[in-house]
Amino acid sequence: MGSGHRLGRQFGWLWGAYGTSALGTWLAFGAFPLIAIQVLHAGPAEVAALSSVAAAVGAAVAVPLGPWVEFRRKRPVLIAMDLVRFAALLTVPAAFVLGGLTFLQLLLVSAVVATADITFRAASGAYLKTLLPAEHLLVANARFESTAWTTTIIGPPLGGAAIGLLGAPAAVVADAVSHLLSALGIRAIGGGEPRPERRETTRMRARDLLDGWRYVLADPTLRPLFFNTVLFNGLVMATQPLLAVLMLGRLGFAPWQYGLAFALPSIGGLLGARVARPLVERFGQRAVLTASGALRAIWPVGLAFLGPGAGGLLWVMGVELGLIFCCGVFNPVATTLRLERTPTDRVTRTLTAWAVTTKASTAALTAVWGVLGSLLGPRTAIGLAGVLLLATPLLLPRREAGEKS
Repeated sequence: MGSGHRLGRQFGWLWGAYGTSALGTWLAFGAFPLIAIQVLHAGPAEVAALSSVAAAVGAAVAVPLGPWVEFRRKRPVLIAMDLVRFAALLTVPAAFVLGGLTFLQLLLVSAVVATADITFRAASGAYLKTLLPAEHLLVANARFESTAWTTTIIGPPLGGAAIGLLGAPAAVVADAVSHLLSALGIRAIGGGEPRPERRETTRMRARDLLDGWRYVLADPTLRPLFFNTVLFNGLVMATQPLLAVLMLGRLGFAPWQYGLAFALPSIGGLLGARVARPLVERFGQRAVLTASGALRAIWPVGLAFLGPGAGGLLWVMGVELGLIFCCGVFNPVATTLRLERTPTDRVTRTLTAWAVTTKASTAALTAVWGVLGSLLGPRTAIGLAGVLLLATPLLLPRREAGEKS
């Protein structure tokens, strides 16, 4: 594809590495909870802890890693994080084969992988900014967004088939190998990368840990975008368990219907990512960011009106298609704006702060909505989240996004 050639061989390797590891992650989607339930006979609280506790621990550990990574070459960090995920994940099938797998090991591996995920994403954003000129960042981010939605479409069905035939540990092996292949792809990028200059002292100070948040909150464009994305993502993700209870329990949808309801609409993410750059070129960055950010907020309240049967399935697919299409447009534009407005020597800390806050707030809101779902019922709690999401466009940046580097 033409735009891919313009981005060069080095970006091609980075893009391929991203796609490989993303596919591996989705192939293993649900493997850890399945192992916990079927092999270790874990209860609901333990299964919930796999995601919530591991994410919280990973976010806490990632905080000091942000400034530490900032002053190191990013490509070796990316390779190291891939190898850490490869090694950590492989311990699970190894322990399973040897008969020594424990729930504590699953929890620790989840925390290690969550930490490596946050650090990898932060370092990759900083590396991308050094790899490409500013005018190519939106093209690159749109390609990452398209790849993310593509792997979302094909990964879970393939992973589900593999788990059914070979067992959940086999999916974990596939995930581990995908990170090894990603590391090899990033190593193949080659080329030199200047070592970032360390300011003042080689010793990490407390202010370095908070610098990412300090920078975001001081920027008149990034601050509202930060609060908007954190609240939007948190509320959307908080309703997912309740939607599963509603669809698989009270409305009687089969598991394959539930999976289809979210896999098929991901095509909207592909379409959204494809049109993001042409829309920005025609209407401007701020207009597209505002419009797509506002439009994505109107869809989730529709999930409160979900009914049974084929009509209900078509309804949820239509709502998710609209939501995911708008997210497919919004995400690469917002990611590009964030990179453009963040100095190169602060990108890793800023992206780490962003990711840590998103994970922590999502965990907290999921817990709160779990309680609300128990008290009010899942449908009412989903509707309440949808109503709150209608207010999130008020947090979008209002002024024209100026260049800042």
